[in-house]
Amino acid sequence: MLSEIVYLILGIALILVGADKFTDGACGAARRLRVSELMIGMTVVAFGTSLPEFVVSLMSSVQGSADMSVGNVVGSNLFNALVIVGASALVLPMALERATIRRDLPLGVLFSFLFLLACFCDSYIFGGDNQLSRPDGILILLLFMAFLVYSIRQSRREQSSDDTSSAEPAMPVWRMLLYIVVGIAGLVFGGNMLVDAATAIARQMGLSETIIGLTILAGGTSLPELATSIIAALKGKSSLAIGNALGSNLFNIGFVLGICSIISPMRISGITLADGLGLVGSSLLLYWVGYTGRKIQRWEGFLLLAAYVGYITCKIVG
Repeated sequence: MLSEIVYLILGIALILVGADKFTDGACGAARRLRVSELMIGMTVVAFGTSLPEFVVSLMSSVQGSADMSVGNVVGSNLFNALVIVGASALVLPMALERATIRRDLPLGVLFSFLFLLACFCDSYIFGGDNQLSRPDGILILLLFMAFLVYSIRQSRREQSSDDTSSAEPAMPVWRMLLYIVVGIAGLVFGGNMLVDAATAIARQMGLSETIIGLTILAGGTSLPELATSIIAALKGKSSLAIGNALGSNLFNIGFVLGICSIISPMRISGITLADGLGLVGSSLLLYWVGYTGRKIQRWEGFLLLAAYVGYITCKIVG
């Protein structure tokens, strides 16, 4: 057990270092392409901080642990919507932009519903087994790509209306490429170690792979989002903080599950309809606290955290 715990910690450490370096390199590339800072948060930073989920879910899926792969995404999205946004609001109440309320929050609800339909319509509507098939993955990925293209076009419109160059010097190309390569290497090796260690711990403790995916893997792979959002909140950049969390959730469902199910269709047994409804419920709750007053107050942040604690407690006790 001790060796597995050490591997688990080392895997999380490599993932965090890899995500940090990849994000730095990706942000350097985005600045050279003149992409706005807000869009960096919704796309580039969200993609960088979601790479741990992608690597862990992909390796879990390829190794035949579909429940761990899907559980990691569900747990990460719950962690992002409830813990990250809740903790950021506790640090500093978060004022939301009009675009976040009208576009980003509804998109989070929409993608959660897509996940629910893709996972459970086979059994509850057609009488088959719950699974994420290749057609499901292709549809989810295409919708995600449409969102990405739309976001990039919106960013270019914003840049054309506000053509102010950043005072921050551009990162040298060699350093940008080095950070990207080192970041990907850390994510790949760290993700492999994390999956192996978590699977071994789950078997030794008698816990299901679903519980491990919803808790240990989800919390470990969501640490980059947590750190990024809290730092953004401390700096008063509330739109970047919630944009990172929302963008990561869209990447987790649209890109991570889309790619993983295309590469290796996943038969789902441990993830239940209640988990899918919990994911949709977290998106709706986040939309509600954001829509009321266009600001997430500290008490609303506490409400989000309490909802997460209640969900995890029910999963472990049940």
